[in-house]
Amino acid sequence: MQLQARSIPIFSREHYDHSKQGAVTENSITIPHKTRFQIAMILAILADALQIILLPLFVEGAESPANDVLDLGIGAVLVYLLGLHWEFLPSFLAKLVPGVDLVPLWTLSVANVYRKSKQIAGSSADAPQAPRE
Repeated sequence: MQLQARSIPIFSREHYDHSKQGAVTENSITIPHKTRFQIAMILAILADALQIILLPLFVEGAESPANDVLDLGIGAVLVYLLGLHWEFLPSFLAKLVPGVDLVPLWTLSVANVYRKSKQIAGSSADAPQAPRE
């Protein structure tokens, strides 16, 4: 699965059309996949560090509402940034077990997705190109 840049709609006051009630034109920016990986890695590191630093809040595993909210939020953001990868599911499920929050599973899953994307990009670059006519 190769990552592609996504367009994110941006609404600004400069583009508000006062002649039409509530009309807004849509501009979009593209986030390159390298930047998405960087954002995903920073968020994963922050989530894992937060779970280690605030261990008393998260040590209960699935019984901790703070743990559930953090894991659901991080999982959703990572899927939005990088797409759905199977590495995120074991990370999420393992975080439900008490005490496993000491293992930086979100960081490891993002690193594994990055490693796989580099392998896929390298293997597609090595593939012979069909001659163009």
